Amino acid sequence: MPCSFTLLGSSAGPGVPSYFCNCCGCREARKEPALARTRSGALLRTGQQSHLIDTPPDLRQQLTRLTAVDIDQVFLTHWHYDHFGGLGELEYYVRLRRKKPLRLLLPPTALERFHCAFPDLRDVFTAEAWEFGRHYALENCTLVPVPANHGIETAGFLIMSAGKKLAYFPDTAGLTAAARQLLEGLDWFFCDATFTGKNWFPDSHMSIDQAVALSRDIEAKNTVLTHLSIHYSQAMTVRDLQAYLADYRNVFLAYDGMEIVL
Repeated sequence: MPCSFTLLGSSAGPGVPSYFCNCCGCREARKEPALARTRSGALLRTGQQSHLIDTPPDLRQQLTRLTAVDIDQVFLTHWHYDHFGGLGELEYYVRLRRKKPLRLLLPPTALERFHCAFPDLRDVFTAEAWEFGRHYALENCTLVPVPANHGIETAGFLIMSAGKKLAYFPDTAGLTAAARQLLEGLDWFFCDATFTGKNWFPDSHMSIDQAVALSRDIEAKNTVLTHLSIHYSQAMTVRDLQAYLADYRNVFLAYDGMEIVL
């Protein structure tokens, strides 16, 4: 059975539309709900098992859009609220259905922060640190945490299955030389493209142009721009973005529910 990778959400922290924003992109999403974006996260299905990559605050909403799914494991890229804020949404799944703790793998520096933030969930999760470069065997695929540049300890995840390679880097400012070498020739590159104009936080994120340039540099066959914050620094609609990217070959805008089969 092939592995599948589904984007649960494709937005940066503010979401689209944002409750406090009335830019052209937010107006478009209010008018056409299919163009709305929840906070970034993904679901990796590996045969009989399902693994969450990040637990954004919108997690319950994201999972209820799917056919009923059991979660077997959770990987967190890093300890920022828009990527861990939905952890509590798994409490009742564990207590009422699973009946045993859920394995949670997170950055080594986030272990203490997890226990401080969620003291009542110690019996819901078995928390442990992931290791950069370690190969985690997940039925029909392998997942490898790869260093990302995001100010705090952060990983992107390389997923390999049946000779195909997909990498998910929702938060990063470029890549280290070692990471670039590891990711050369990816079949699918899901890449941080937070800013549509000027990059306000060049040490933590990338703009669309920077993401496209990086994908070209590592010779990714297909690139998906995700973690989009269409409000900043230049507000754009989905139609604007699609027109902007029309001249780029095999570069796609992420959308909630997007699925890739490996």
